[in-house]
Amino acid sequence: MPGLRPTPDRVRETLFNWLQHDVAGARCLDLFAGSGAIGLEALSRAAAEVVFVEKVPVAARALREQLQRLRAGTRGVVVEVGAARFLRSPGAPFDLVFLDPPFGEDALAQYLPQLATGAWIKPGGLVYLENERTAGAPHLPAGWELLKSKVAGEVGYHLARLPAAAPGG
Repeated sequence: MPGLRPTPDRVRETLFNWLQHDVAGARCLDLFAGSGAIGLEALSRAAAEVVFVEKVPVAARALREQLQRLRAGTRGVVVEVGAARFLRSPGAPFDLVFLDPPFGEDALAQYLPQLATGAWIKPGGLVYLENERTAGAPHLPAGWELLKSKVAGEVGYHLARLPAAAPGG
């Protein structure tokens, strides 16, 4: 589909090597789903659920059709709204969030604080971030830990962890 920038295969392979012990049984959010490549890969690796957020109607329809072909049932849910609107109505927190927004919009700076303050991610949860290589590592919210950071071609990709819950909290 025109305008989509799917995560390159070698980046996706590295990402899922990083996540090899964290995907099975996880509840995942693919916030800028686009082609859905990352979320679909998570489903193929036994994620319990993936919520695909995609505002472009033709991309959302293609994702729904792909989920039907894969017989994902209720494990794959497409929400056809923009990321900002989606983040205004918190639901149950996720174990793993994939944040791969369109390049050139400084979207990580906009959406990371919303994710951090909106109870979107479980304590100790993981966040995958993708941006332009030239942007460098993203500025993370307080307490988040950058676990991995690499570049491939024009893509910078990073894995961060939220702090675990305080003892007794």
